[in-house]
Amino acid sequence: MPEVEKEVVILVAPKSKWISVLNKPTLIKTRLICFPYAGGSAQSFKDWASHLPAHTQLCAIQLPGRSSRFTEPLFTSIQSIVEALRHEIKPFLDKPFFFFGHSMGAAISFELTRVLQKEGFQPRRLFPSGRNAPHRPNEREQIHQLPEAQFRDKLREMNGTPPEILAHQELMDLMAPIVRADFTVSESYSFQPGDKLKCPMTAFGGTKDPDVPADSIEAWTEHTTGESSWHMFPGDHFFLNSHRDALLEKIVHYLNKG
Repeated sequence: MPEVEKEVVILVAPKSKWISVLNKPTLIKTRLICFPYAGGSAQSFKDWASHLPAHTQLCAIQLPGRSSRFTEPLFTSIQSIVEALRHEIKPFLDKPFFFFGHSMGAAISFELTRVLQKEGFQPRRLFPSGRNAPHRPNEREQIHQLPEAQFRDKLREMNGTPPEILAHQELMDLMAPIVRADFTVSESYSFQPGDKLKCPMTAFGGTKDPDVPADSIEAWTEHTTGESSWHMFPGDHFFLNSHRDALLEKIVHYLNKG
C-alpha cells in the first residue's frame, strides 16, 4: 500500500513586542493578560506568576518607551493604543483569557474589550481596578500639563513611583516623559456610550483611595450585561502592591472557575 503522507502541525508560541510573556506553563489552559497603570510596565506584574494556577500563562502589555521599546515614540491616547493592540493581541486569544487593568490600564482594557467584542472575542472576565467607572468623572487633579517641578512633586504624593527613582535625578529625567505621556493617555480619556459588554466583570478598588470612591467602583458593573461584582481592599490607589496577595486570591478564584 502506498505510504500516506501525514500532516505535521508545529505549534509556535505567539510573539509580540506589545505583549510580554512572564511565565511558561507546561500546559496552557488560560491566560491572564494585564494592563499597567501610568508609569508601569509589563514587569510591574512579574511577581504575580508564582501566585497563579499552574495552567495559567501570565502576560502583560508592554507600551512603547519601556524596556526593549525604550526608543520608540510614546503614545498619548487610549484610542491609538487600542488600535495597535486589537491586532497584536489576537494570537494570544486562542485560549480562554482574562483581562486585568489597573488605573490607566483599566480604561485601556475596557476599551479594548469593547472593540474585541465586536470582532467576536471576549474575555472570560474583565477585572477593572483602581479607576472610576468610565461614565464617572475623573476626580483626580489633572497633572499631565503641569510644569516639570510640580509634575514630579505630584508623583511623590501619589505613592506609585519608587522612592529610589524619585531621588535619582538621571533616572527621573528618563522616566518623567514616559510617565507624563501615560498621564496624558489616562487624563484625556473620554467615554463614548455604546453597546454594553457581555462578559462577566469584577471591579476592584482601595478604601483609602481619595479619588476613586466605592460607589464608582460599583458603577463599573453598569457596563456589562454579564454577571458582575466588585470588591474593595483596605489600601490606597496602589492597593495592588500593598494588598497583592488578597487581590490575587480573588483573581485566582475566577481563573479556577474558567
